[in-house]
Amino acid sequence: MRRWLPILLIVVWTGVQAGEGMWPPAQLPALADEMRSLGLRSDPESLADLTAYPMNAVISLGGCTASFVSADGLVVTNHHCAFGALQYNSTEEKNLLTGGFVAGNRDEEVFAGPGSRVLVTVEVKDVTGTILDKLATDLDGRERYQAIEDRQKALVAACEEDDGYRCRVSAFYGGLEYQLVKQLEIRDVRLVYAPPGGVGKFGGDIDNWMWPRHTGDFSFYRAYVGLDGLPADPDKKNVPYHPAHHLKVSPTGVGEGDFVMVAGYPGRTNRYRLATEVENVIQWSYPTRKVVFDQWLEIIEEETSDRPDAALKYASLVAGLNNAAKNYEGMLEGFAKSDVVERKEKLEEQLQAWIDENPERQERFHTAINNVQALVQEQQGTQERALYYEFMARRSSLLGAAQTLYRLSREQLKPDPQREPGFQERDLIRIRERLTRLDRTFDARVDRAAWTHFLRNYAAIPTGMHVEAMDQWFGIDGNKIDEKSMGQRLDTMYQDTDLADQDQRLAWMDRKPAAFEASDDPFIRLAVRLYDSDMVIEEEDKDLAGRFREARPRFMEALIAYLGSQGKAVYPDANSTLRVTFGTVKGSTPRDGLRYTPFTTLEGVVAKDTEQPPFDTPAGLLAAMRDPAQRRFADPRLGSVPVNFLSTLDSTGGNSGSPTLNARGELVGLLFDGTYESIISDWDFLPRKTRSIHVDIRYVLWVMDQLGGAGHLLDEMGVPMATELRAGAAGR
Repeated sequence: MRRWLPILLIVVWTGVQAGEGMWPPAQLPALADEMRSLGLRSDPESLADLTAYPMNAVISLGGCTASFVSADGLVVTNHHCAFGALQYNSTEEKNLLTGGFVAGNRDEEVFAGPGSRVLVTVEVKDVTGTILDKLATDLDGRERYQAIEDRQKALVAACEEDDGYRCRVSAFYGGLEYQLVKQLEIRDVRLVYAPPGGVGKFGGDIDNWMWPRHTGDFSFYRAYVGLDGLPADPDKKNVPYHPAHHLKVSPTGVGEGDFVMVAGYPGRTNRYRLATEVENVIQWSYPTRKVVFDQWLEIIEEETSDRPDAALKYASLVAGLNNAAKNYEGMLEGFAKSDVVERKEKLEEQLQAWIDENPERQERFHTAINNVQALVQEQQGTQERALYYEFMARRSSLLGAAQTLYRLSREQLKPDPQREPGFQERDLIRIRERLTRLDRTFDARVDRAAWTHFLRNYAAIPTGMHVEAMDQWFGIDGNKIDEKSMGQRLDTMYQDTDLADQDQRLAWMDRKPAAFEASDDPFIRLAVRLYDSDMVIEEEDKDLAGRFREARPRFMEALIAYLGSQGKAVYPDANSTLRVTFGTVKGSTPRDGLRYTPFTTLEGVVAKDTEQPPFDTPAGLLAAMRDPAQRRFADPRLGSVPVNFLSTLDSTGGNSGSPTLNARGELVGLLFDGTYESIISDWDFLPRKTRSIHVDIRYVLWVMDQLGGAGHLLDEMGVPMATELRAGAAGR
């Protein structure tokens, strides 16, 4: 198979709209002319060097992005990315989600919680040949899946022989290419600063995905390591990590039309999926999931409305569910106004015609589209079971813990290289952390109510998708469920389990399968009963995935060749690896008569404030916003301190917290959202509508300066005094 780097080198930059593309750093030198034409002043070659400034300062939190902003490991990210840490350290009496947090010194910085990570990418290596070369041509789907997985595990094991590193193999272009990503894994992460909820979550779910926006979505962590400078378990004796590079903060910010770029770890996009896949998302997947999430939110609200402590435990989940539900809603509205399905159908027709007109291409690619379409149809037939059984019927947190523990006991009987990924020795710390964190995210009453609802939904699906062991356990007969019997069973399960106790839960990590199979704990008994049928489902899923790993790369190879013949650039879909996207600060006109200006200011916060959540700016900060004398970090062109701004950048989930850099590679903001019209960009880039939303670094600094207690952090970041700022802004 052809490699994507040679493909890139023959492609001329003509087919991608300005702002489009989440580019691997290695591809940026080929885009140098485009980046310079938009205003880049630094060397594009340096952006391909992960050990140099600024890329070495950009880090992953394992779901969000962040960046180092001081030589002592100070990290800046979004407020919503630190939401879990704020929740973990909150109590009913001292709720950091509403009151915020500031550590006056290093000793007051608090542990962000089990599972918190700072991941620094140090190397990305092409391993396509190692993964794909000499694979037997007659492998079935399951065999192909296993062969690729075994090669991935071997590469990861060799990579992780260096202490303190976490490695993974990531697929690009649907499995046409593979890269080995090596990251320094820092496990002692501490919360340093977070503004009150009236700043960090100003506007709440009402303003989510909307413009104009006035949200101070920022927080600070610090990364700590052992005395030897290597990653270590959380310990008071640990010392701040000293990164090779940290971002320079530019308190003079950017203006309309200026070049900006974002480096980060975007999660997933689906730009190269078939028309039938998009149709399924529109007609079934997103509408169904939105209903499920809305119902889940209603249950949590009902069960926690009179119990603040329980509500606090589910605050992070509620925020995530609200975000996802609104995302699905916006996606569906965007699809309804889009011709993306028709355009994809046309592209597939053109691709097939291009293949058919040339004998060599026909021999190589004649089934490229049809093979993927056949697998997509098969996959869609399993989606209902996946949602209602795998996602919903097994949704109880305690059942999830029991299943993890029993699977671990079974996997530990095997040699480590033969274990399922996620249950190897390298994964034990993370399993322990998840089981430990459960205490701060679980409430029996909420868990039981949600699980009851999900079991009813599961019982209603076609019986051919049911799992016999689950039906027998709860007395489900066909599509009928005995509510009284199920209620009694659930009462007994929550009353008789020890898994709600952290010490008891963690003790099971060291036990053999026989201990589980002899246990009287009801959740463990159910996990044991479900194991065999779950393994059958897993095998079927792996077989299908293995066949996709044969068909999808062939389709992508054909598509890349076809688009390349037209001089069109082809970037890989986002896959949680380090990417760069670039463009300019720019508003938009999403529809007739409506114009989005590129900046919002303090005056907009004042206008929106109602003194009630989610528009409840702290009183002292609101007074400062009204005071013309309190204008440190103001933009003279706006006559105020900018709060948020828009750009043409291409982004998605996972980019939250990504540093926004100016033409010189200096920090000018944090990406935290997209406009409502941009939600569809996971599937389709719309250059006139797609806009990313950033919190302006000047608002970050202004809030920290005004709220007090954070002056030492401004000093640590090298933020100049007000007189220097005015001189810098005037000379920009």
